[in-house]
Amino acid sequence: MSKLRSASEQVYQEVKERILSATLPGGELISEGEIASEMGTSRTPVREAFLRLEAEGWMRLFPKRGALVVPVADGETEHVLAARLLLEADAARIVAGGPDHVRAELVRGLRANLDAQRAAAADGDVAEFSGLDADFHGLIVRAGGNPLLVTFYIGLRERQRRMTARSLTRDPRQLRSIIDDHARLADLVEAGDTDAFAVADNIHMRRVHGLPIETEGGVR
Repeated sequence: MSKLRSASEQVYQEVKERILSATLPGGELISEGEIASEMGTSRTPVREAFLRLEAEGWMRLFPKRGALVVPVADGETEHVLAARLLLEADAARIVAGGPDHVRAELVRGLRANLDAQRAAAADGDVAEFSGLDADFHGLIVRAGGNPLLVTFYIGLRERQRRMTARSLTRDPRQLRSIIDDHARLADLVEAGDTDAFAVADNIHMRRVHGLPIETEGGVR
């Protein structure tokens, strides 16, 4: 039983990683037999892993047909970005009004993360980069010091990572612009310019995910 559980966990982690990294895009139909053969296991642990992924909302199972990777729902991107902006802008304001050492520690963490982003971008590793992107924004929320909001943000992380990987798969040239945006956000955190941070963060997120950006001159 423990070996079966271990095999199921391995399949679950592998297939979920493929979904979050957009290696398995939304709308893709895969079979138990296909994954079992690829991972060198029986269908039973694959079935258990698929059931778990279905319960989490990543898959929809169709008997005798296979498992459909659930696409990003209409409106989901807007909703995720709106929630993220509220949390990140609030955390930036708290950090700006707090002790200098907290802000300095956050800036160090953001810049270390940026170094890792540059390395992942140089390797063309979209899966690694999308995880680092999510971690960059997560550092800001954690620095706000509200454990309830941090827990809520963690719940958004997987959706955020999948959306970013999907955007980068469509247009890998965004890697450089995302890094530039992140460097700008780190500078604004360091300066304590919370209004400019909120504006820049909103523009950054909407541009990455292909959403219209509202400006004083209209929508672009």
